[in-house]
Amino acid sequence: MDRQIKEAIILAGGLGTRLRSAVPDLPKCMAPVAGRPFIGHVMDYLLEQGIEHFIFSLGYKHDVIEKYIDRVYGALDYVFAVEKEPLGTGGAIREACKVAEDPQVIVTNGDTMFRASVPSLSAVHVAHNALVTLGLKPMRDFDRYGIVDIDPDGRVIGFEEKQPRSSGLINAGLYGLNVTEYLASAPPSGVFSFERDFLEPRVAGGRLFGYPEDAYFIDIGIPEDYKRAQKEFL
Repeated sequence: MDRQIKEAIILAGGLGTRLRSAVPDLPKCMAPVAGRPFIGHVMDYLLEQGIEHFIFSLGYKHDVIEKYIDRVYGALDYVFAVEKEPLGTGGAIREACKVAEDPQVIVTNGDTMFRASVPSLSAVHVAHNALVTLGLKPMRDFDRYGIVDIDPDGRVIGFEEKQPRSSGLINAGLYGLNVTEYLASAPPSGVFSFERDFLEPRVAGGRLFGYPEDAYFIDIGIPEDYKRAQKEFL
């Protein structure tokens, strides 16, 4: 099997409530950063990493995103999967997986950037025959994120809630995902959280793996990080 995953799902259906004060009328991923929508930066990163086919999971103000992608990335291979109602991260991924062309996909958020090596994460995912491989970012002195515990082989052995920590690995929102197994084991309909309702109950199954990399990470869904992105992306 090819160890490089070539297809990506970009989750871009969120309402962006935390970012309303800074960007009142746009989906989060369309918030301008360094002169262009943030999702454009995400797209360019994924293209650099060898992704060739894109599935955009959309909801709130989806037409704004569709017009931008058609105008700027119209020559690429992509489809839109539009939610009629919010389905949570798990439901959004489920609907996007239904139109996936490949057995393995990368999943990422349209409002976060984790510049890890997709080929390296892909290789770990395929080598372990994982259900999900989580991109993990080493962090120091933080309290905003929960942490992911892995064993020496990289197998995920636990998730811990947010609390002040001196160091730890956080879930950076970049995943390798086995499409067929996900569709077979996720709830077939309804709203659910990928992180809480799908990943956490499956730790004991031993098919979740972590890929740690100390790469650049930012989440523009929080106003202070949105401001930080303006400087860093210049």
